[in-house]
Amino acid sequence: MSQRERTESTTVNSEPEPNGALVNPRAVCNVCKRLYRDPKILPCLHTFCSDCVGQLEPFSVSSRNHRNVPQDDRSEADRAAVTVTVLCPDCDSEVDIPPSGPAGLSTDHLALDEVFLETLVTHGPLGCDLCGEGDAESRCDVCSVNLCEFCCQAHRRQKRTASHSIQGLEELRSRGRLCRPVLCSLHPGQELRLFCQPCDLPVCRECAGTLHRDHRCCPAQDVLDRHGDRIRQLITVHLRPRLERLEGSLQKVEVSQEALQARVDATANEVRAFARSYACAVETHCLSLLRHLEELRVQRRNQLHLQRAQLQQALLDVRGSVEFAERLLSCGSDVEILSAKTVTLRRLTSLSESSYDPDPASVAPDDGSSICFMPQEPAGEVEGYPVVGVINSKTVDLCKCTIEGEGLQQGREGQQGCFTLVCRDSAGEQVARGGEHVVVSIVHKEKQNCTVDTAVLDNNDGSYRVSYTPEVPGPYSVWVCVKAQHVKGSPFVLNVKRKVRHHSGTFHCCSFCSSGGAKEARCGCPGTMPGGFKGCGHGHKGHPGKPHWSCCGSTVEQSECLPQSVLAAVSSRGHLRTVEL
Repeated sequence: MSQRERTESTTVNSEPEPNGALVNPRAVCNVCKRLYRDPKILPCLHTFCSDCVGQLEPFSVSSRNHRNVPQDDRSEADRAAVTVTVLCPDCDSEVDIPPSGPAGLSTDHLALDEVFLETLVTHGPLGCDLCGEGDAESRCDVCSVNLCEFCCQAHRRQKRTASHSIQGLEELRSRGRLCRPVLCSLHPGQELRLFCQPCDLPVCRECAGTLHRDHRCCPAQDVLDRHGDRIRQLITVHLRPRLERLEGSLQKVEVSQEALQARVDATANEVRAFARSYACAVETHCLSLLRHLEELRVQRRNQLHLQRAQLQQALLDVRGSVEFAERLLSCGSDVEILSAKTVTLRRLTSLSESSYDPDPASVAPDDGSSICFMPQEPAGEVEGYPVVGVINSKTVDLCKCTIEGEGLQQGREGQQGCFTLVCRDSAGEQVARGGEHVVVSIVHKEKQNCTVDTAVLDNNDGSYRVSYTPEVPGPYSVWVCVKAQHVKGSPFVLNVKRKVRHHSGTFHCCSFCSSGGAKEARCGCPGTMPGGFKGCGHGHKGHPGKPHWSCCGSTVEQSECLPQSVLAAVSSRGHLRTVEL
């Protein structure tokens, strides 16, 4: 602990005000509820008294010793190098305490400033820290002691303290903020003005000349911009936008909670209005419906509470770290920023790399829209009387929805195709109502800007008939979406075949094939083949050309020759008796 910290620990009254109200809550430890005493910064950027940190219950204990090193070869220092993990009292984050204990944590100099300012504002006259007799009227910024008028004059006359900066306490009260130097814990009275880059620590001039004489030490103000810009970049680029998104998501959840409650209340009023026209049996049925509705409200409210708690915790982590970092940059001196920059950068980097960064547009909490009252549905009997009216809370489960009909896989050019979408809940039962937002899109997979118009008919029973008429053959991609989300299996593949054109002529095999390979053979019918006898090309010697069928007056191309079984049916004139295509 530095001289400044030790002095303030003895001069500051750590007890809260009698009425429990403190002017500045940033000067109070959230564990002991008193003014900070030797405040330390945890890795999550929350500050507590050093004693309070030491009294936290260990969450886990781990050692950095190598397991393969024999126990006898380990030094005492290695055996003592044990890292204790505790839970932060503010955010419940797991934080590691250095092997040296709370003393190894960074000191929160901003909290010390708040403590002293709080003391000046709320505790009235202070006693002199040197003589203990008179009332303090001034304060030495270097020694961090309060002085009466006599001790102040003596302080100015001594050669060792004549150059110290002394300010009046009234002036400090009126200013509302303290700007005091940060002193070295190893060399009392020496201000930390240099920064050792290899050690990544602020040091005083004596430290630079002794312990760090072989290190590169620069003035603190020369390296402040580089580290400060890194903190600002993390806040501006990553954490500030995330903070806004978390706030938006949290607001959306809170609005949904109100909408859920309003929806439940509206449904309850509807149920009561319907039940008032019935006798005692219907009133009993009404109470039963309300109990079921309350169960639904509690169930879905708990789900929203869980989502809200997750968002609140993430928002609390980001907001607390951002506020601390921004206050450090705006209120801290150069050395104060550099003193806390390591733990600050570590925390901000950890938050910026966190995977929990929800987009408000993707947050879709349950607002109770699936809860509705169906007054015409039979509800059985109550005390022997038939009653109607049920609470319907079924929601569409996209994984359970089914599609019926062959029109989803096959279609024909120019002909209307259709299929039926059946919406089902998580139990696989068909949803007994319509009104879902169903979108079907059919797009050609090989041709750009080739789509097929679709028509969706709501049957008001949980099923939807989809019809379409393709104009171009080929493969299509079919998207079936409910509430802007794909059903199971979507997108589907639809194959559209060409339109069928019937041929009324008589089909023949080419005369070359039917004659056994005679080039001079001619067909006995009056029809002709394009190119003469150029025919099947199935491997007969001297018979080039592409496979085809010929008929009277036309040619129909095929992929292979007639099989022998079909050739046997050819007459001497070359006509085919039967041909199956």
